[in-house]
Amino acid sequence: MSFLNGFTDSDLWHSFIRTPTALVSALLTLVLIAGALAAPLVAPHNPFDLASLDIMSAHLPPVWMKDGDPAFLLGTDDQGRDVLSAIFYGARISLLVGFASVLLAVVIGVTLGLVSGYLGGRVDAAIMRVADVQLSFPAILIALLIDGVARGVLPREAQEHMAVYVLVFAIGISNWVQYARTVRGAAMVESRKEYVQAARIIGIGPVAILWRHILPNVLGPVLVIATINLALAIITEATLSFLGVGVPPTTPSLGTLIRIGNDYLFSGEWWISIFPGVVLVLLVLSVNLLGDWLRDALNPKLR
Repeated sequence: MSFLNGFTDSDLWHSFIRTPTALVSALLTLVLIAGALAAPLVAPHNPFDLASLDIMSAHLPPVWMKDGDPAFLLGTDDQGRDVLSAIFYGARISLLVGFASVLLAVVIGVTLGLVSGYLGGRVDAAIMRVADVQLSFPAILIALLIDGVARGVLPREAQEHMAVYVLVFAIGISNWVQYARTVRGAAMVESRKEYVQAARIIGIGPVAILWRHILPNVLGPVLVIATINLALAIITEATLSFLGVGVPPTTPSLGTLIRIGNDYLFSGEWWISIFPGVVLVLLVLSVNLLGDWLRDALNPKLR
């Protein structure tokens, strides 16, 4: 309770409630995440239940158009899946991949950044040279490379089951550099301060110093980068799925739904692609705006 009272009295909370953009983007983000998490409860149909699909219900338009069916408010796709239900479940997969890949990138990047900034010397040089090499290639290209290697290594029967894990690893491993470089700079500054020197003198080990003393002081920039990178990770997942190297069509994400709808876009069945695309734009835009506000709110120069 004291933590909650302390948070509501903080400058960050007052900045949040006084910024309309932050309020709207946070509300929209929460609504979309809640809808995705509660998909089994709020979705009219289960698009993953193949036994319930009826191919005769394929390509139905939204309910307000001619030949629309009230059972399918936003129409159906080429397999007879309800588009609205597919959006709920698809957003679930997109958010899962986004959050998991960002968490993986944070763990790798923060760990390497702390080690690099605290130890310095050859360790720092080696880690930063690897980071420089990775920065020479676009993140989407690295993700495509990792996905291609995984498809060549994994047995064909295991590829569909491992698709989400491969996607999380590919996106996460391609985005750790930003965290590492940011944390390295902050760790180099913090490691020279008096409280760290005092901790060394009294015999506290390097791991404890990094975990207890330096890490809490570098979490602010990491939180901002993670919020913005969540939107980028969702876009990357949608891009890979649109290119056909993401999650399989049997478990569609928002990107997969857009790719499926793209095949029928010019035949007049626009709803298969447009509605998932609108949800993807709203999700990414709201997370990005929230990240922009958080970056400004945590920047003391802008207060």
